Parts: sequence; structure tokens; C-alpha cells
Amino acid sequence: MSASIIGLGAEYLDKKPYETVESVIHASLDGGINIIDLFMPGDIVREQIGRALKGRRDKVLIQGHICATDIKQQYDISRDRPTIQKYFENLLFRLNTDYIDFGMLFFIDSEKNFDDVFNGDALPYALELKEKGQVRALGASSHNPVIAKKIVETGLIDILMFSINPAFDMVSANDYIFDNEADLMKGKYEKNLDPFRQEFYRLCEQKDVALTVMKTLGAAKLLSTEFSPFSRPLSVVQCIHYALTRPAVVSALLGCSEVKHVEEALSYLSATAEEKDYSDIVSDFQGSMKGSCVYCSHCQPCPVEIDIAQVMKNLDIARLDEGNIPTGVHKAYGDLKNRGSACTACGSCEKRCPFSVPIIENMKAAATLFGS
Repeated sequence: MSASIIGLGAEYLDKKPYETVESVIHASLDGGINIIDLFMPGDIVREQIGRALKGRRDKVLIQGHICATDIKQQYDISRDRPTIQKYFENLLFRLNTDYIDFGMLFFIDSEKNFDDVFNGDALPYALELKEKGQVRALGASSHNPVIAKKIVETGLIDILMFSINPAFDMVSANDYIFDNEADLMKGKYEKNLDPFRQEFYRLCEQKDVALTVMKTLGAAKLLSTEFSPFSRPLSVVQCIHYALTRPAVVSALLGCSEVKHVEEALSYLSATAEEKDYSDIVSDFQGSMKGSCVYCSHCQPCPVEIDIAQVMKNLDIARLDEGNIPTGVHKAYGDLKNRGSACTACGSCEKRCPFSVPIIENMKAAATLFGS
């Protein structure tokens, strides 16, 4: 399964008239978006999305969530087998399909959530769905990097939906973003990227677990002068690029309630390198980031055309376990047109790097580790 790098989060289509749902979904598909996240449990929104996808179901990958219900109130959660089975079967019925591409174990943010899912009814039911072909791959969603790491380490999931943006990546892994989001958006956190989160993304790529991104725009707060914790707002393109440059990320999902939001997201595909560049904003928050590559490509162009960010990304992942480099990482490095061994040590990259990364040293390390 191959997902488009831009995806559609369907949350903002809830309670919209069918004409809006249809126009947003058709604009997405026509623009090349082929992955949609659908966690909402309501009959109407599911039915409208199914109607809009009629005749095009085979053109889209659907993330459908297991355990999302509306028993007590909208967006409630259940881990009870009869209940989650009822809502999953309802999802198939309302979408008029007999399978979901990614069966996502919904909202695992705490130790209790993890225990309820992996030691309760939800996991066995999800595995049954996969065995029957009613879900093609098994996934989960989480906003907590500590719990997300634990999920990945079970070895049971293929895909994880996780909240990623430069502001959230400043939050310590020991803090829960939704408990502190107001403070975060006022810039009250340490001004550096949390190393645990960065290593978690590398672990996902090492374990061959794909990441799809929610909260790409921080509920649009990162686009706002008033709410952004940075010295100035980021653009939609910069937020998308930040997410896509994290290891293991395959698609940045954006919530769109109008066609113009879809068009803004798709503008990323034609954006220039300068428009994508987020380094001047993130560099204000260096702290412990000094010497660490954030894959921003501000070091480019390289005179010998090395894709420095990609070499660095593969090197960082390989360093997690130098005795056992994953086949996929070795192949990704080998597929690069020019690799670490091509470095001439001219130093032009290091002069431009805003994070003082010892790039020449790392090119040599990559050549040694990967053998080329």
C-alpha cells in the first residue's frame, strides 16, 4: 500500500452538509490525496463519506478506528468487544465497503489505555479482523510518545497515527500535550526539541512502522500570530514539511472543511525549497538541538549533489543498533544517488547549517557504517 504524502483528516467534515463533504473529498482525490482518516463514530458523517467515495473506493486508503464509539457522547471510547464490534461493523456498512485498509486501535495515551487494549478484548478482535481480511493492516493512534513507543515495541502494528509538529516536539516526553497545550502555545516550554521524541521517530523507521501525522498544524494555532509559540507563525507548507522530514513519516494528514483548505495543503507539492524551509524558525529554539540534524536541508545545495538530510536520517536510524541495520534502511541509503563516501569535505554545508551539525564527520561515519 502506497499512501500520498498529503492526507485528509475527515474530522472537520462532521456536521457539514453533504455538498461540502462531497466537494472536499472529490477535491482531495482529484488532487492526488489517497489516504483518509475517519475516526468519527456518527452514522451521518460515515454515510456521507461513503456516498462521496462511491465508485472510487479502490482509489483511497481508509484509516478506520476500532474502539471509537458515541455511547455516552460524541467521540466516546469503548474497549468492550460487543460494543467495538458493533461500531466497526457499522463503519463498514455506512461506507458501503467490506474492508478497511488500516484498522486503528483508537486513542492509546496512557498505561491504562494500553493495558485495556493489549490485554483486553480490543486486540484479539482487531487481529481477527486482519485474519479475515476486513482490515488489511493493523495500526493504532496515540499522542503520548512513551506509550507510543511501547505500542511499537509490541511488534503487532504496521502503522501509527501520532501527533507531530515543531511545537509538540518541544514538549518533554514526560508531559502530556493535552494537559499543557495552553501553556505550550504561550511558549512556556523549554525551547528545544525533545530528544526522546526524535529518537522515537527513528525507532519507528527502524522497526518498519509507518507514521501518519495528526495535529500537523497544531489545530491551526501554528499559523496564528496570536497563538504560535514561535517568534512568527509557520505556514501550512512549513508545517507539512516539518512533519514529512521526521523519520518514518509517510503522510501528513490535514483536517479540511472547505475545498480551499485542500488546495492550501496541496500547494506543498509545488512549493519551493525556500517556502518549505522551517529552519530559521526552529533554530530560535536550539538548546539541546545544537549538533543534531533536524533534516531541514538548509545545508543544501551540495556541490557533489549529496542529499545530506537523507544520509543523516539513515545514519541516525542505523546508529540505534549498529549491529543490526534494518534492511529497509540499508536499501534506502543504497538507493541514494550520492552517498557519504562522495563527500569532498568542502565545508559549504557546515557554513549554512543553523544547528552546527558536524556534517563532514557524519558523512565519513555513514560511509564507514554502510560501506559506501
